[in-house]
Amino acid sequence: MLPIPCRLLLTLALVAVMDASAGEPIRIWPEGVPGRKADGGAEYDKDGRTYNVQDPSLTCYAPEPGKANGCAIILCPGGGYVRLAIGHEGGDLARWLRDLGVTAFVLKYRMKEYGHPAPLQDVLRAVRLVRSRASEFGIDPQRIGLLGGSAGGHLAASAGTLFDHPAGRTGATLDATSGRPDFLVLLYPVISMEPDIVHRGSRNALLGPEPKPELLRLMSLEHQVTARTPPTFLMHTQEDTSVVAENSIRFHQALVRAGVPAELHVYHRGPHGVGMRAGLGTTSEWPKHADAWLRAGGWLERRATDPMPAAR
Repeated sequence: MLPIPCRLLLTLALVAVMDASAGEPIRIWPEGVPGRKADGGAEYDKDGRTYNVQDPSLTCYAPEPGKANGCAIILCPGGGYVRLAIGHEGGDLARWLRDLGVTAFVLKYRMKEYGHPAPLQDVLRAVRLVRSRASEFGIDPQRIGLLGGSAGGHLAASAGTLFDHPAGRTGATLDATSGRPDFLVLLYPVISMEPDIVHRGSRNALLGPEPKPELLRLMSLEHQVTARTPPTFLMHTQEDTSVVAENSIRFHQALVRAGVPAELHVYHRGPHGVGMRAGLGTTSEWPKHADAWLRAGGWLERRATDPMPAAR
């Protein structure tokens, strides 16, 4: 049988016709969320977005039996660290990845109600959890990537640069498992907290209205790239006036200087948060370009021993 946390829900059809495989949410802090607020209130959804996450979780989208290639990608939806665009930067992308043979996980992480370092702790905990349970999920522990859009791109890039930073640890036993993602896919990401290109809403929600200079520097991720930063695919658009393309450009330049394999696509058309929207010319082709990049890196290679057990 498929691993229980990722088991296909064959008796439950979601509204989207193409969807068939959203698993039960997996709590990433079953022992208790670090620093959880007793008066935090309840999580809620509004207009297709999720607010006030108090108990972070992963939702698994498993490929059809026999089609998994052993790669896993954890998705970090955007929303300015205020809300999570679970739809077009969560489920839609997860279904696309599932069709590529990837076991996808959509992460619900803490946001402005907690601020830094809670989101970093959540994303690193998610990587550690998935890696520690790789055999259960039927994946290769050396092929676990992150995909994030907008502020979710900032979170994914934070994990790719700050995976060993003390702020990402809580003292849990699972801290001993590596939180370093093996690759990154960043869509129109918030990268910098520098005043000339910052997305102020994301900065204020994550760091507060008057963050200290050293914290601004730490979370300006173009300054945190090293040779250990994972290979990265970036996409942005020139027409994005919310999170300007200079964010991706600076991160790419830092990756090149550090000798990290990286690919940057800055398309012309499309506003911020295009997701997988059709009708935007070459911008709408970015999933094909990302697919090609993932294949060229060997991340989608189907190994001789298929890690996903066949359905019974």
